[in-house]
Amino acid sequence: MNSSARASRALLGRPRAMSRRRAWRTVNITSTERLGRIAVGLAAVIAGIVLLSSTGSALAAMLEVLLIAAGLDLAVTGALGHCPLYAKLGYLPKALGRTR
Repeated sequence: MNSSARASRALLGRPRAMSRRRAWRTVNITSTERLGRIAVGLAAVIAGIVLLSSTGSALAAMLEVLLIAAGLDLAVTGALGHCPLYAKLGYLPKALGRTR
């Protein structure tokens, strides 16, 4: 990137990296959905661990690991209050009360 492009970018506002960090910190999940994601995510992790301890085949073990990974994803997004997929799609629940 040449110096004129950097200068014009600085004049136009914050760099893209700053806007990405700011978007990451925004809450785009309602409190009810957050609690549901945490509860279902923890249940999936626990069920996956219990099933994994008594698995018999490699396919079953792989599916149980995927169940644990999905549960972790739900629990983490619920705890953080930010869903990257919602942000990518531009979705914001009406219950959050923000206008675009």
